[in-house]
Amino acid sequence: MLPPFDFFEHRRACQRKQLERSTRIVNLPPEYRSPVSPQDREILGTPIEELVQKVQKQLVKPIDILRSYGKVAIKAHERTNCLTEVMLPEAEQWATTDVNLKGPLAGIPISLKDSIAVRGFDVSVGYSCNTGKPYAQDGTLILGAVPYVKTNLPVSLLSFESTNDVWGRCTNPHNPKYSPGGSTGGEGALLAFGGGRIGIGSDVAGSVRAPAHFSGIYSLRCSTGRWPKMGMNTSMPGQEGIPSVFSPMTRTLPDLVYFSKSILSMKAWNYDHSVHPIPWRTDEEQDAKEKKRLRIGVLRTDGVVDPSPACARALEQVVSALRSEGHDVVDVQPPSPYEALKIASALLNSDGCKMFRSFYRTGEWDDPGAAQMRFYMRIPRPIKYLYYLWVKYIRQDGIWAGLLEDFHEKSAFQQWKLVNKREAYKAKWHAWWQEEAKLDFMLTPPNATPSLPHGAMRDAVSSCGYTFLFNLLDYSCGILPVTHVDRALDRLPATTFWFRDLNGVAKGAYKHYDADRMHGLPVAVQVVGQRLQEERVLAFMQRVEAALEKHGGKYELLEIQ
Repeated sequence: MLPPFDFFEHRRACQRKQLERSTRIVNLPPEYRSPVSPQDREILGTPIEELVQKVQKQLVKPIDILRSYGKVAIKAHERTNCLTEVMLPEAEQWATTDVNLKGPLAGIPISLKDSIAVRGFDVSVGYSCNTGKPYAQDGTLILGAVPYVKTNLPVSLLSFESTNDVWGRCTNPHNPKYSPGGSTGGEGALLAFGGGRIGIGSDVAGSVRAPAHFSGIYSLRCSTGRWPKMGMNTSMPGQEGIPSVFSPMTRTLPDLVYFSKSILSMKAWNYDHSVHPIPWRTDEEQDAKEKKRLRIGVLRTDGVVDPSPACARALEQVVSALRSEGHDVVDVQPPSPYEALKIASALLNSDGCKMFRSFYRTGEWDDPGAAQMRFYMRIPRPIKYLYYLWVKYIRQDGIWAGLLEDFHEKSAFQQWKLVNKREAYKAKWHAWWQEEAKLDFMLTPPNATPSLPHGAMRDAVSSCGYTFLFNLLDYSCGILPVTHVDRALDRLPATTFWFRDLNGVAKGAYKHYDADRMHGLPVAVQVVGQRLQEERVLAFMQRVEAALEKHGGKYELLEIQ
């Protein structure tokens, strides 16, 4: 149906999908509505590796694991609206008839970002035009586990929030007034609440890392070609300037290591052409675990938005713990992260924001951050140039002006030039890391602030440099929660912080920073390795968490209710 008449089709599709979800929940067997039992808590508290062993020894049944996590997933949904497709009835059949009891994920329930295909279910990606079109087969990301729920995400997939008309708004389990992150925010909320232990999301600018930071879980951003990706839908098909990657998210670090190792050992390149034939490399893992004195670089700021007191404190807590272990921890100044932000922003939106907008129907809710990008993209070039001059020379804000300068639709010729800039920048970073810094790994804040309130992406959409940088570089990165916002420790300094002196990007982020209101929200750090170093990054994350546990205290997960 053509606009504007597709508005009515849009409303009917949203109502139909929400009714379908609520009906599925109401009609679940009574096991999913009963209180969490001692047997459930034993299952919920058991690491994935041990659960697999118990399944293979027939000490526990996959159906029991599914029901334990399913009932908590429903509770998580009631609290946060984190679920889209509820597949528990089908999962019960899969858990009893289709599960590979000899595989490394035998009978383990796995949650999936809504953009991942499961046979018999829609892959809406939050757009109503994608509903009523169930997929005929599973995506390659299922990999022998039992998919039981799919999780919420933002329409457009270009946000650190997770809201759309089809499924509604997902909230943070620590504070419902705040975002769980995006674009894989439903996974963040579900895993943080305890409604799952392992899940899969995608990341093009920080979309598995921001939810881990905002919600208090663990994630690994894999390099392209390391994790399967076939069998999914997206808001930007064909966009390869900054490739999206699918990657794991988990409730605990041991589960992240085991899950990643299991998938990378499955030789996914035999059935997914996008995967490099690189199995799990035990020698890389052992080298990272056994090296006595590590050289660790600390990126204190990206030069665009300095980290907030809460994020700076979490980073310093990790630095102090690692120094106490005798490691060589040094502040570093790599090639300009701001340059990466300019290149990556121009590449990601080089189509003029047309592709992700092409799926909207009349009246469909728009993510405030994506709407801002489209607004700036549509300003006529002569007017935008005048605005650029005013920002740069009158407001004297070179950072914001530099982002505006090239934010317009690109021709193929301009796109090629940007790709050339990207590759030159990646070469510059590689040379700096190998020849000058000579690092084992790097520590950075995952974001300038902890989670932001709903709607804040209208102002903070460009404040993504700490994650977006490593999408451009295609580096392996992990997120590890460290602490929580403390209203007494994390206030902005009254005598040295001046909002009026911030650049336009920083103002958008700090407009919403309030340690009192954010009290109790999670705060993480980002552990960065070079490209295709997933084994090393996971081993370094283990060493970081061990150091924290010994010297500063390990992060406390939300207790399962």
